Amino acid sequence: MFLERLNMTMPGPSPAPQPIVSTNTALIVYILYFVGYFTGISALIGVVLAHVQVHDAEPLLVTHYRFQIRTFWIGLLFFAVGLILALVDIGAAAVLLWWFIWSLIRNIKGVLALNEHRPISEPDSWLFG
Repeated sequence: MFLERLNMTMPGPSPAPQPIVSTNTALIVYILYFVGYFTGISALIGVVLAHVQVHDAEPLLVTHYRFQIRTFWIGLLFFAVGLILALVDIGAAAVLLWWFIWSLIRNIKGVLALNEHRPISEPDSWLFG
């Protein structure tokens, strides 16, 4: 019992403090992507912001920025294919619906991970990461 008290009162090395990582910019990019469903241009602003931030970010945020960048460019590819198919009346609705669901799931997953201070496990994935 004495040793337990001694261990409790003896100063020892304190656990290393967790670095505070500001997730504000990554969150702003996700918000710009959500607003992009209505405006379009805000998603472009978001991807530019992610490209600017990715090189100087903490490792946790690098995964989010890479995920956001790939979400934009892969999503743009899906969207462009859907628009081209709309011009020739072949399956455009299916492709555009896939783009919407795919990008919405990726953005929601990213915000939830960011809120929990978790990295994106597979930021380079073509699916949901």
